[in-house]
Amino acid sequence: MASAKQRNIILLLLFVGWAIGNFDRYFINYAILSITEDLQLNPSSTGMILSAFFLGYAIMQIPGGWLADKFGSRRVLLASVFLWSVFTALTGAVWGLASMVMIRFLFGIGEGGFQPSSSKLISQTFPVSKRAWAMSVMLSTGGIVSLIVPLLSAYMLTTIGWRVSFLVLGGIGFLITILYWFLIKNPIELQEELKTTIETKQEGIFKELLKTPLMLNLFIAYFSIYAINWGLATWLPTYLVNVRGLDIISLGWVQTIPGLAMILAIYTSGYIIDRLPKGREKVVGACSAVAVGILLYLMFNAPNVTMFITYQTIVMAFLSFVMLLLPAVILKRFPTTVTGTSMGIANTGGQLAGFITPLAIGFIVQAFNGSYDAAFWMLIIFAIICTVSLLTLNYEKGSLLQEEQ
Repeated sequence: MASAKQRNIILLLLFVGWAIGNFDRYFINYAILSITEDLQLNPSSTGMILSAFFLGYAIMQIPGGWLADKFGSRRVLLASVFLWSVFTALTGAVWGLASMVMIRFLFGIGEGGFQPSSSKLISQTFPVSKRAWAMSVMLSTGGIVSLIVPLLSAYMLTTIGWRVSFLVLGGIGFLITILYWFLIKNPIELQEELKTTIETKQEGIFKELLKTPLMLNLFIAYFSIYAINWGLATWLPTYLVNVRGLDIISLGWVQTIPGLAMILAIYTSGYIIDRLPKGREKVVGACSAVAVGILLYLMFNAPNVTMFITYQTIVMAFLSFVMLLLPAVILKRFPTTVTGTSMGIANTGGQLAGFITPLAIGFIVQAFNGSYDAAFWMLIIFAIICTVSLLTLNYEKGSLLQEEQ
């Protein structure tokens, strides 16, 4: 394993890179209000734009993980950050719906290798007992960005506009690519025989992963929990403006509260997960998924904005626990040599949800003449599916599963 100093540097760089990637994904949810007006789009077209990124991202998850296992996490990280920076910048130059959808799709392809390759890098540099904590630091960028994005988006959209904003984000991405080139080095594997295995039996390992019951459960759990996450993230700004009557500045301020809750929950969850007894984590995760479903029901029935934000804040706490638990299971249960591929397979489910859910909500809202009730019920069903998937996690069957160290 790497030294403590090396681990901290790597974690900091992953934190920064993931923060910029998350910023773009959250920023589009606020910029879409201006984009929809400029390009004169209906709800279905808006859903296509919000979903296009996730289709490309989902398609790239398994290849990105495989490439990280085969050629090293550093190369995939560099390529991923560079490509997503190119297409982030190009987002500001679109001229219509077709070009926007295509560029967002290619942006997803570019960023698709980051999650599996960064997860592999964590498994290569951190001991098993600290991997959930390391993952919590990286994933906490989602909470931090969701705290910052509402206010910063409101400022950027009202000053420099959405086109220039995407150009600026692309430029920041290029700077991060340079930092990765100079500061991230290929980790040294301690067990040479594991390197040989991944080089000579990659196809067999992929088949073994697909036959492992735990992998199927994780795929389903990823899909369902991220359907909730991205369903809320992509459509809540529009919902709060169009249904609850908030203006964009007020929207920015109220959404900082759930963002803060997400940050605190992720850090707390990483500490808890690393200390839960073997097998207990799936029970705690299932209870959290049940809480998410109940709170979603209370959200869309909330009598006022204050109660809506209160329920949303609690939802983000339970949602964050499950979203951290799933990659932690992969980091703890599968060998380092297949972390990239296994993370890619599981996260394909999460990103397919990111593609399908915003698109589905767009069609649902249009079909029900602007009502979001059916969309919330869909998210509640996903919470039930996630609960069942977590309760039935099987750590025993599968030759690739390993014991916690």
